[in-house]
Amino acid sequence: MGRDYLKVRVPATSANLGAGFDVFGIAVGTPADIIEIEKSSRIEIKVTGRDSEFVPVNPEKNTAGVVASILCRTVKITIHRNIPLSSGLGSSAAPAAGVAFALNEMFDLGYSKEELVQIAAKGEKAASGVAHADNVAPAICGGFVIVHKNRVLSFMPENIGIVAVHPDIIVSTRVARSILPKKIPLEDISFNTGSAASMVVGMIRGDIELIGKSMENRVIEEIRSRLIKGYAQVKESALDAGAAGITISGSGPTMLAVCRMDEREKIAQAMVQAFGENNIRSEAFITTIGRGAEIIV
Repeated sequence: MGRDYLKVRVPATSANLGAGFDVFGIAVGTPADIIEIEKSSRIEIKVTGRDSEFVPVNPEKNTAGVVASILCRTVKITIHRNIPLSSGLGSSAAPAAGVAFALNEMFDLGYSKEELVQIAAKGEKAASGVAHADNVAPAICGGFVIVHKNRVLSFMPENIGIVAVHPDIIVSTRVARSILPKKIPLEDISFNTGSAASMVVGMIRGDIELIGKSMENRVIEEIRSRLIKGYAQVKESALDAGAAGITISGSGPTMLAVCRMDEREKIAQAMVQAFGENNIRSEAFITTIGRGAEIIV
């Protein structure tokens, strides 16, 4: 039996985790968007909450609306935003993932999570210009996710402290992708492959130190760091405060540190202070690796 109304919670996400460009992603415990779906005679979009005035309500330009159109479902979608816009925390992925998940439940469509990830990725294209799944996959599946071709592999590491600090800097996903080189030297590919392989082992073992070391990568982060004022000082401050590793979250500007659960507050304070010393306001999300989209009502 289908339902006429559904409310879902869909988490913020962090893609890449250093060397896993367009391949790795995690769901984080906070922040999260709340999405309400009601059956309607047409696709309607309403956006409330954080940065809502900057989010298009035209269904053809909104990632949630694109997903509803792909699934041929006429619904009213109300997005209650808590994930900061253009933050590198999957702000455009969350509505796409949440609506794909919700419509599958509401209309008993029978799609697998892997299939929902591919549908949601097409919605993401409306925002980033590329149908990549490293944010929508963890938003749907939760935990740590590996996306390769049409395969989605996920599992839930326990007790991994996450500190995500979002500075008051605008970084466009399209711009952050456009500045990347089309070719990377072989030795840098080898280094990044080693880091990515180590990251998987670290996540499986729940080895925080190995996860942190495996965030080391070449070329991509070096180039994108130029878009984030204070990057080097924030990174050094986080490591000095006890972080096992730190990297740019997705395309940025949020910076993501991994650490022991009891060190999160100290690391968050150090990162916020470092941004402040560069005259950049920022806010910290003290969290952990979290669950994927889930029904509230």
